[in-house]
Amino acid sequence: MSMIPAAAVVRELLELIAALDRRVPQAQRAGEASIACDAAALKGRALQRIEDLERERQPLRGVIADDD
Repeated sequence: MSMIPAAAVVRELLELIAALDRRVPQAQRAGEASIACDAAALKGRALQRIEDLERERQPLRGVIADDD
């Protein structure tokens, strides 16, 4: 199984978030409140995953190798 690079995952998550933000709720449709709630939760999880991936990609800070 091949791994998808973190940068590609972040890019796809940003596309997902943009699509969710473009969606216009249709108040007259049955179940719309549930759909909007699910979309907000999905956006939150996508944002958290982006944050996690960005943190993993950053090198460790404050760690100094001492070869003495």
